[in-house]
Amino acid sequence: MKHILVANAKGGSGKTTLATNLAGYLATQSNHVLLADLDRQQSSTQWLHRRPADAPIIHTSQHKPSHAIEWVVTDSPAGLRDEKLAEAVKEADLVIVPIQPSAFDIGAAADFLEVLMTEKAIRKNKTFVALVGSRVNSRTNAAMGLATFMNESGFPVLAYLRNSQVYTTAAEQGLSIFDMRPSVVAQDIEQWSVLLDWIKDTHVK
Repeated sequence: MKHILVANAKGGSGKTTLATNLAGYLATQSNHVLLADLDRQQSSTQWLHRRPADAPIIHTSQHKPSHAIEWVVTDSPAGLRDEKLAEAVKEADLVIVPIQPSAFDIGAAADFLEVLMTEKAIRKNKTFVALVGSRVNSRTNAAMGLATFMNESGFPVLAYLRNSQVYTTAAEQGLSIFDMRPSVVAQDIEQWSVLLDWIKDTHVK
């Protein structure tokens, strides 16, 4: 079983969007996927409740299947820190940190990444960390500031996901963009290519 933790101590960074779409992608690849929702708002769980019956199945912690789970995607809460963060990182193979292009988000992410670097599992290369730009308008100064910060962080930068209406539409329908008509989401799926390759290629425990 492989475990992806989507984490950022700041709320509103795009964790749920990233987690639900990751789970959706893995499910479309015929994997047995469990989406764990640790956030108090339970946004990922609500998304699953909206998911159409004919969409690829994604399981929850409350309704585990009888067969073996191959992937766990965890949508973590804001403010994840100290012992809870250490335990979550220890259990994960991969940690993906979404960051939005604002001074507040970058400042919070800098603090969070410093904390992550002190975690034993990461220092010993048992858990791997990478970054994703979230809700990015590539033509803005804020986007350029985010790119500079991420490139200087010391962690792999996997994607810059645009601020696209398709994510809102998908969320409302309990879908991931990978469940939607390809012609509608082609540009967005292309932005995921490096991220998905990293997940498939990175050595996991």
